[in-house]
Amino acid sequence: MTEPWIADNGDGTYRNPVLHADWSDPDVIRVGDDFYLVASSFHRVPGLPILHSRDLVNWAILGHALPRLEPAEAFRTPQHGCGVWAPAIRHHDGRFWIFYPDPDRGIFVVTAADPAGPWSRPHPLKTGRGLIDPCPLWDEDGSAYLVHAWAKSRAGFNNKLTCHRMRPDGTALLDEGTHVIDGDALPGYRTLEGPKFYRRDGWYWIFAPAGGVATGWQSVFRSRHAFGPYEDRVVLAQGDTAVNGPHQGAWVTAPDGRDWFLHFQDKGAFGRVVHLQPMRWEADGWPTIGANGTPVPGHAKPVLAATRPRTAPAPEPGPQWTWAANPAAGWRSGLRLACVPGGGDLRQLPNVLGQRLPADRFRATTTLRLTGAGRAGLTILGDSYAWVGLEGAFLVHRVAAPGASEQDAAPPTPVRGPVTIGVDVTPDGRCQFLAAVHPEPVRPIGPPFAATAGRWVGATLGLFATGTAGAADFTAPHLTPEAGT
Repeated sequence: MTEPWIADNGDGTYRNPVLHADWSDPDVIRVGDDFYLVASSFHRVPGLPILHSRDLVNWAILGHALPRLEPAEAFRTPQHGCGVWAPAIRHHDGRFWIFYPDPDRGIFVVTAADPAGPWSRPHPLKTGRGLIDPCPLWDEDGSAYLVHAWAKSRAGFNNKLTCHRMRPDGTALLDEGTHVIDGDALPGYRTLEGPKFYRRDGWYWIFAPAGGVATGWQSVFRSRHAFGPYEDRVVLAQGDTAVNGPHQGAWVTAPDGRDWFLHFQDKGAFGRVVHLQPMRWEADGWPTIGANGTPVPGHAKPVLAATRPRTAPAPEPGPQWTWAANPAAGWRSGLRLACVPGGGDLRQLPNVLGQRLPADRFRATTTLRLTGAGRAGLTILGDSYAWVGLEGAFLVHRVAAPGASEQDAAPPTPVRGPVTIGVDVTPDGRCQFLAAVHPEPVRPIGPPFAATAGRWVGATLGLFATGTAGAADFTAPHLTPEAGT
């Protein structure tokens, strides 16, 4: 299988984005020669994906730290825009730690001896609404701190970063917290969030974006004291590049001592894709990221790794598959999906099995056989959605605008036996759905559909089956890098 997007040019250089998929709010650490990345997963299950790399360019999904979202009952149905927001990953005292927020419940901690798991059950560190983007810091003297941001949708305010003293074992906070950086007091600052806490050369450093996900910039703050006062500097902005944002990310040092910064770019229906920037420390003690503060389209690789792992997509079962809510037993065996009772709106179905869109240009096809009188198909699912598949003995193609119900996008056609279905996706988000009676070659069905993002996530490439009985058998989706191939 040829991957839809490969960042490694094969000549010791790479192109951005290094992850052309919705790995939102990335945080990265290095342990020995291994890099580990964690990202937001929002309502997707399992949550807290963990990726592994040896060179910061080629990544493979290692697993997930949250098998189910908690409390389990609250996530039995899709909770769009909720769940796991921006996490932080650290390695301390021989263990891996992930601090993550649920904006409706608080800040939680999970730990593991091995990043592949098993991970501990979530431990509540600070409860409350609007607490987001936590990041710990274990200081050189053995003390520990936690910094976090605020979500205005829950707390009623934002644009502030709060610091706490924390027990070194990560089980409790030791004070009520202090607003150490007030974006309202800084000219031009708005939506200051996503802090990452570091220590270097006697300074406390907080890397944090501001200005909004699609339109902002990356700032760095420094102080001689954990609780400030902090001075600030913008270190990465769009400039004359096509990389809008650029937004929240992480500083990491390669084995050879060179520094790098990973961050995301919001690409609408394609989600928040991850870029890798060179970073250097200047004589005045401040960092410069990218090409004098603007994103680079590519660069020499940080590490010349001997092998390049295949990242995604993968056939079933594949760790990149996620459900839209906590799954029930019996929903899936490989890519045989049971027909689960449910309504007609795919946005409300918990049993949509999905992947992140793997690039901004690709074709995905699968062959579907449906038993029973249900319906099943392949979808591009966001605030709006479209799907193609079978409803009983009919080949159907339907679309739903934001907030609206499904409408036929092509006349239902009676068919016998399995069908091959698919979609061509192009960089403008245009999706041309495809179908044919198997084994005939696929052809376009209906007019092009404009993909849209979901709530804080990109669109999903999904499979589903609904009904009171029966099952849908899908072949592993075949993905190619060029739409129309």
